[in-house]
Amino acid sequence: MINWKNLDTLKSFEELGKVARVDLVKAMSGESGAERVKKYSVPMAEGMAYNYAAKEVDDDVLAALAKLADEAQLTEKYEELYNGAVINTGEKRMVLHQLTRGQLGNKVEADGVDKREFYEKEQKRIAEFAEKVHSGVIANAAGEKFTTVVQIGIGGSDLGPRAMYLALENWAKKNNKFKMEAKFISNVDPDDASAVLNSIDVAHSIFILVSKSGTTLETLTNQSFVMDALKKAGLEPAKHMIAVTSETSPLAHSDDFIEAFYMDDYIGGRYSSTSGVGGAVLSLAFGPDVFAEFLDGAAAEDKLATEKDLLKNPAMLDALIGVYERNVLGYPSTAILPYSQGLSRFPAHLQQLDMESNGKSVNRFGEPIDYVTGPVIFGEPGTNGQHSFYQLLHQGTDIVPMQFIGFKNSQIANDVDIQGSTSQQKLCANVAAQIVAFACGKADDNKNKNFEGGRPSSIIIGDQLNPKTLGALLAHFENKVMFQGFVWNVNSFDQEGVQLGKVLAKKVLAYETDGALTEYSKLLNI
Repeated sequence: MINWKNLDTLKSFEELGKVARVDLVKAMSGESGAERVKKYSVPMAEGMAYNYAAKEVDDDVLAALAKLADEAQLTEKYEELYNGAVINTGEKRMVLHQLTRGQLGNKVEADGVDKREFYEKEQKRIAEFAEKVHSGVIANAAGEKFTTVVQIGIGGSDLGPRAMYLALENWAKKNNKFKMEAKFISNVDPDDASAVLNSIDVAHSIFILVSKSGTTLETLTNQSFVMDALKKAGLEPAKHMIAVTSETSPLAHSDDFIEAFYMDDYIGGRYSSTSGVGGAVLSLAFGPDVFAEFLDGAAAEDKLATEKDLLKNPAMLDALIGVYERNVLGYPSTAILPYSQGLSRFPAHLQQLDMESNGKSVNRFGEPIDYVTGPVIFGEPGTNGQHSFYQLLHQGTDIVPMQFIGFKNSQIANDVDIQGSTSQQKLCANVAAQIVAFACGKADDNKNKNFEGGRPSSIIIGDQLNPKTLGALLAHFENKVMFQGFVWNVNSFDQEGVQLGKVLAKKVLAYETDGALTEYSKLLNI
């Protein structure tokens, strides 16, 4: 039987707080550090590995975390999720994003259909559509091929797909998989849509409107902006637009679109990159085969997340170390530091994924909780971050746990040897140096130059950023967030915190304001 209990009621959590803390400077110095790097590593899918040697853990901490995983029933709760239990208690919905990339357990039926078959059907429809666009069967009014695809969406309809596109754009160009350039419009600020429209040839562009409900204010506003631009260019908008939406939304059977592809309420926006939300734009940009490889990588990592042994389950281990840092060691934030330019927007996606999922102060039953939950997530790609906020990470008053991501090889085939090493080797040298510098520090009599160390980090290491490793990386973090939500006993799959501002914005636009809202409206000339 599954028991949903608050973290502070678990005996194993009390025991975790009593385990002796690790002296990270001592643990990571000399031969001790070398042994840790070899010992504290867990294989991930697609040849990657999660190395946590520079975290404040040892065998005693890990044993306590394993007890916590067992008492919190993390494996059983994940099994409940992928077998179709109503895990999203706030909205009384199942959580099925894993089904977009594979069948982990029992057949899941909802709305009178097999949901895995439903997602596969939509993926096939998208693949067939993309191939028709690439071959010119579906073309503009002049019979000319579309050369650019533009996604119109916001939140999960933008951040994930945009991050995935940027991650694979250079790889696709080097591997002859690049089909169409992709652009993204998200902000309701007209400067966003205008900048994109001014950078493309609208006559040869196809637009994807993404809104599950079909009522998202920002997205519909940008749709109107784009339609107006198409009309002014003498083009018929309906011949340049497709929709990704739910079957019950007002967009589903509209004459405003060439075609509509469907998703459902069981996939939250921030978990939708492996659904049609990411599938349409990535299949058009790179081809359906590349999107399929991306799904395969995610499916392989999902399977690893079912492993009962904590030390063989990288997502669960990453999650529990994060809980230890948040709830026992008291660290309020986490930095995501990918040493890969392709992952330039991946921290922004993880920021939404994590903070929208676990930024909760009530449990899954709506009851207040007495412990901290999701950390603040931020980050930038290395080495840029080293010349930005690493000062605070090294010497600031707060200790900020870090998650590095690095690849042994770049996405390009013609790296250059400069002063005895390639650019990629220089990049990787920076990763290794930073991990050790953060952990071990450097003593100096000049206090401005003194580094205390003891700054924990982990690293995910892969051979190269490609569709399969990207899929595995995405699934790792999705599953990490899920496991942490289970430990904290919060509902990681609704986002009521994003709704209030929307409601008040509609009141402002309808001139139904009072008090401070009225005065701010006047200040902004509304």
